[in-house]
Amino acid sequence: MKLSKTTAQNSFKYSWLLGRIFPYIRPYLFRIICGFLVAIPLGLLDGVTAFALKPFMDYVVGKQDWVFNVFGHQYGISWQIFAFLIPFGVIAFAVFQGVLRYLNDYISAWTSQKITNDVKMALFHRLVYMHPQFFDENPSGIIISRYMSDPKTASEGIVEKIKSMTTSLFGAAGLICVMLYSSWKLAFIGVLVLCIAFIPVALIRKRIKATSNKNMVIGGNITTNINETYSGNKVMAAYELQERQEQYFKEQIHQSFNVNISLTKRAAWMSPMMYLIASCGIAIVLGYGTHLITSGQMTAGSFASFVTSLLLLYKPVKTLGNTMTSIQNIFVAMGRVFELFDLESEIKEKENPIKLEGLKDKIQFENVCFEYIENRPVLKNINLSVNKNETLAIVGNSGGGKSTIVNLLPRFYDIKSGSIKFDGVDIREFSIKSLRHNIAMVFQDNFLYTGTIRENILMGKIDATEDELMQAVEAAHLQELINELPEGLDTMLGERGLTLSGGQRQRVAIARAMIKNAPIVILDEATSALDNKSEAIVQKALDNLIKNKTVFVIAHRLSTIKNADRIAVINEGELVELGVHDDLMKIENGHYKSLYEMQFKKQAAANV
Repeated sequence: MKLSKTTAQNSFKYSWLLGRIFPYIRPYLFRIICGFLVAIPLGLLDGVTAFALKPFMDYVVGKQDWVFNVFGHQYGISWQIFAFLIPFGVIAFAVFQGVLRYLNDYISAWTSQKITNDVKMALFHRLVYMHPQFFDENPSGIIISRYMSDPKTASEGIVEKIKSMTTSLFGAAGLICVMLYSSWKLAFIGVLVLCIAFIPVALIRKRIKATSNKNMVIGGNITTNINETYSGNKVMAAYELQERQEQYFKEQIHQSFNVNISLTKRAAWMSPMMYLIASCGIAIVLGYGTHLITSGQMTAGSFASFVTSLLLLYKPVKTLGNTMTSIQNIFVAMGRVFELFDLESEIKEKENPIKLEGLKDKIQFENVCFEYIENRPVLKNINLSVNKNETLAIVGNSGGGKSTIVNLLPRFYDIKSGSIKFDGVDIREFSIKSLRHNIAMVFQDNFLYTGTIRENILMGKIDATEDELMQAVEAAHLQELINELPEGLDTMLGERGLTLSGGQRQRVAIARAMIKNAPIVILDEATSALDNKSEAIVQKALDNLIKNKTVFVIAHRLSTIKNADRIAVINEGELVELGVHDDLMKIENGHYKSLYEMQFKKQAAANV
């Protein structure tokens, strides 16, 4: 599946999205509830200052004592006491609100980070078990963007925004109560205008979704460009491709700019529109409020309290457009995240699979057909049998399907038709873990992880003893290299092991395969990128690796080919010749003979 073509189809199914993310929210529900309990009074306290204006205006400014009856007894508070208490009361409430806001922010950040981390870990778990073709089809930048950026946007934002909306909702409720207390007539006008202000929000949802998806693709392409610039820096320098890479980057930045500006042109009118609606509401309230005051139906203090509440209530409404854009972006990100969760690896094992316990007899390819792209066959009816402890060399034209054959053995890909059998049992009957546990692979460009040489070798067998480790180091002819390094096996490697030479990286990879001690070994162009000196050392290490193993060798080197028990010649996806070197050389106009004369004669002459 190509991630760049996903469209977040479920981004408007809010209840469905919240239902999908709830399992990640559930473990932190107690803290989230505590956060909401803090958010409620935090919102309600917004109305305190507005409410305090009524007694301040009516009693302090008007210099009137407050007289009230309780159970038939009359009490009073002088305006001087009000003048003293109200300012301190406002400060006390501000301090209390500040403490609540700190608690709210801390709880919100803690729960958001925890949920984000859980979503990322769950997604990464699925990513590492995806089939190799998934990585073939999707650029690194798109994968990084989808698996790292989207979860952060979705899970961090959802708790924060819901909590902010809760605070705003209860703040609005508190302010509306103050407004109703001051004048229900004016409150009716204010709330009606507030409802009208929400109408434009519904008009922009789909535009936000489309823009968010476009931005995701462009952002992924930018990341891919940066990755390629880093990984291919020597090629870029050698072929003077700096301007090309820079031009690509400029185009991508401009695309991102145009997409965002397009959304801004369509969405930016919402905030001014809401501001205008809110201002109209305030104008109506001022006009009608003046009438109520002059007619004696409302005090100046009540009016001041009402107007303050209305202004506090309309403040978030004026920026509602940006808030709703942000919330819709969160739901679009959530839609994309759960599209990733719904992806399934195309390499699936059957229920109750068999555990592979080594190879006892032979490996068989029976009428094997395979294609990466539908209706474009790569392998056509391959029939081949390889006995235990036999070394089979696979040669042929470039792109003919040699590497594909060996990549089918550990089920990096599944065949279209036919079967591959170990001891008469189809490999699809085995558990993937046990199948791959019995196969060791050495590639042309072996990937070494950031870490020490020891850690990279032990990836072949995590629980290997020190003796097993040293035996693998010796057999891979790494001892001299290890002795030269100040920290020996504990020397840290740079990214992809680039601090080592090509031959040294190959020998670390061979040691990793050696310590695994798998009965089946696959060597895919393991020496083709090395110079003669490095190849000679690596070849000795490979000879140690393949002793008493069933070996598949893809190579152009004559020494490896000639020492194989048999040679399979693959041409345009078909097995065209099979036999030992001498017999294949006797075939007049044979494919192997032609390959030998073209590719190997020069090397054979050099070795004479």
